Amino acid sequence: MSRSSATIEEPTATREPLDRRARRREATRRSLMGAARRLFASKGVERTRINEITEAADVGFGSFYNHFDSKDAIVEAVLAEVLTAQGTELDALTAHLDDPAEVVSVAHRYFVRRAGSDPDWAWLLIRLDVTHNVTLESLGPFARRDLARGLASGRFRVADKRVALFAAGGALLAVMRAVLDGHASRQAERHHAEGIMRLFGLSLEDAAEVASRPMPRG
Repeated sequence: MSRSSATIEEPTATREPLDRRARRREATRRSLMGAARRLFASKGVERTRINEITEAADVGFGSFYNHFDSKDAIVEAVLAEVLTAQGTELDALTAHLDDPAEVVSVAHRYFVRRAGSDPDWAWLLIRLDVTHNVTLESLGPFARRDLARGLASGRFRVADKRVALFAAGGALLAVMRAVLDGHASRQAERHHAEGIMRLFGLSLEDAAEVASRPMPRG
């Protein structure tokens, strides 16, 4: 067999290193995101500096700009990640529910309950709301959709949809804060959901019944 006929194709030399670089890049990005999320939850966005994020992530300061253009960019990324996860989880939790009022009640109870079980997550939402208006701008699409369904079915009645959403979102964050500060009762999630049902036009008895239904299991 001649030397030329025995030539063996060399494997692609760049594929594995590229894969490794992609994995390292993704790992760095995840470290930055995790550090930012923890700092935003504990300090708030305004008081967090980029160098604090890179130090907490244990990466070089310059590496930050390989992934994000600015602090606002990483805030948006953290916010999108958190809210996408919550939206998916809530949609799965309420997918089988036929009553639009129960869908809203479960969503509000879920957030209040989560504040008690995952305070870091709750502080993150509360502190992001100060600078990025989480309640209306980010959670708004879900809330507007659920309110619209309730109005279309005749289950809800409100004088002004936008004001109702502001009131419901503000009340939710206030109750979550009360849970975090230890000022809320054990029945906070039910009482809050009942109040939201009343805000959206249900009778006293109907609101109490909807808010007292068993929470669906995820």
